[in-house]
Amino acid sequence: MASVESQPRFGQSVKGLLSDKVGSCSGDVMALTRQVLKGSRSQELLGQAARNMVIQEDAILHSEDSLRKMSIITTHLQYQQEAIQKNVEHSKNLQDQLRHLLK
Repeated sequence: MASVESQPRFGQSVKGLLSDKVGSCSGDVMALTRQVLKGSRSQELLGQAARNMVIQEDAILHSEDSLRKMSIITTHLQYQQEAIQKNVEHSKNLQDQLRHLLK
Protein backbone atom coordinates (compact mmCIF):
# COMPACT_ATOMS: atom_id res chain seq x y z
CA MET A 1 0.00 0.00 0.00
CA ALA A 2 2.99 2.21 0.27
CA SER A 3 3.16 2.26 -3.47
CA VAL A 4 -0.48 3.37 -3.66
CA GLU A 5 0.26 6.25 -1.33
CA SER A 6 3.32 7.22 -3.33
CA GLN A 7 1.33 7.23 -6.58
CA PRO A 8 -0.87 10.19 -5.60
CA ARG A 9 2.15 12.02 -4.24
CA PHE A 10 4.05 11.31 -7.44
CA GLY A 11 1.04 12.42 -9.49
CA GLN A 12 0.70 15.56 -7.41
CA SER A 13 4.42 16.17 -7.75
CA VAL A 14 4.23 15.81 -11.53
CA LYS A 15 1.16 18.03 -11.63
CA GLY A 16 3.01 20.60 -9.54
CA LEU A 17 6.07 20.46 -11.81
CA LEU A 18 3.86 20.63 -14.86
CA SER A 19 2.00 23.57 -13.40
CA ASP A 20 5.31 25.30 -12.66
CA LYS A 21 6.52 24.64 -16.21
CA VAL A 22 3.25 25.94 -17.68
CA GLY A 23 3.56 29.06 -15.51
CA SER A 24 7.17 29.51 -16.58
CA CYS A 25 6.28 29.06 -20.25
CA SER A 26 3.41 31.50 -19.86
CA GLY A 27 5.82 34.02 -18.38
CA ASP A 28 8.25 33.43 -21.25
CA VAL A 29 5.46 33.87 -23.80
CA MET A 30 4.41 37.13 -22.14
CA ALA A 31 8.02 38.36 -22.12
CA LEU A 32 8.38 37.42 -25.79
CA THR A 33 5.11 39.19 -26.60
CA ARG A 34 6.35 42.33 -24.82
CA GLN A 35 9.60 42.22 -26.81
CA VAL A 36 7.72 41.76 -30.10
CA LEU A 37 5.42 44.66 -29.23
CA LYS A 38 8.39 46.79 -28.21
CA GLY A 39 10.12 45.93 -31.50
CA SER A 40 6.93 46.69 -33.38
CA ARG A 41 6.65 50.04 -31.63
CA SER A 42 10.29 50.77 -32.41
CA GLN A 43 9.67 50.00 -36.07
CA GLU A 44 6.61 52.23 -36.01
CA LEU A 45 8.60 55.08 -34.45
CA LEU A 46 11.41 54.63 -36.96
CA GLY A 47 8.92 54.70 -39.83
CA GLN A 48 7.30 57.83 -38.44
CA ALA A 49 10.72 59.46 -38.02
CA ALA A 50 11.58 58.61 -41.62
CA ARG A 51 8.29 60.11 -42.85
CA ASN A 52 8.89 63.25 -40.79
CA MET A 53 12.41 63.51 -42.18
CA VAL A 54 11.09 63.34 -45.75
CA ILE A 55 8.53 66.03 -44.94
CA GLN A 56 11.25 68.22 -43.41
CA GLU A 57 13.51 67.66 -46.42
CA ASP A 58 10.70 68.74 -48.76
CA ALA A 59 10.08 71.82 -46.60
CA ILE A 60 13.79 72.69 -46.67
CA LEU A 61 13.94 72.30 -50.45
CA HIS A 62 10.81 74.45 -50.82
CA SER A 63 12.30 77.09 -48.51
CA GLU A 64 15.56 77.07 -50.46
CA ASP A 65 13.63 77.59 -53.70
CA SER A 66 11.62 80.42 -52.12
CA LEU A 67 14.80 82.10 -50.88
CA ARG A 68 16.33 81.87 -54.35
CA LYS A 69 13.23 83.49 -55.86
CA MET A 70 13.22 86.19 -53.17
CA SER A 71 16.87 86.94 -53.97
CA ILE A 72 16.00 87.41 -57.65
CA ILE A 73 13.07 89.66 -56.73
CA THR A 74 15.30 91.70 -54.40
CA THR A 75 17.83 92.20 -57.19
CA HIS A 76 15.07 93.36 -59.58
CA LEU A 77 13.68 95.74 -56.94
CA GLN A 78 17.16 97.21 -56.44
CA TYR A 79 17.45 97.82 -60.19
CA GLN A 80 14.03 99.46 -60.19
CA GLN A 81 14.96 101.63 -57.20
CA GLU A 82 18.14 102.78 -58.95
CA ALA A 83 16.15 103.57 -62.11
CA ILE A 84 13.59 105.56 -60.08
CA GLN A 85 16.36 107.50 -58.30
CA LYS A 86 17.96 108.36 -61.66
CA ASN A 87 14.57 109.46 -63.01
CA VAL A 88 13.94 111.61 -59.91
CA GLU A 89 17.36 113.29 -60.34
CA HIS A 90 16.70 113.72 -64.03
CA SER A 91 13.25 115.15 -63.21
CA LYS A 92 14.81 117.64 -60.77
CA ASN A 93 17.28 118.70 -63.45
CA LEU A 94 14.42 119.16 -65.93
CA GLN A 95 12.42 121.17 -63.36
CA ASP A 96 15.46 123.37 -62.73
CA GLN A 97 15.91 123.88 -66.47
CA LEU A 98 12.21 124.65 -66.93
CA ARG A 99 12.28 127.19 -64.07
CA HIS A 100 15.35 128.77 -65.56
CA LEU A 101 13.64 129.01 -68.97
CA LEU A 102 10.45 130.48 -67.49
CA LYS A 103 12.28 133.32 -65.72
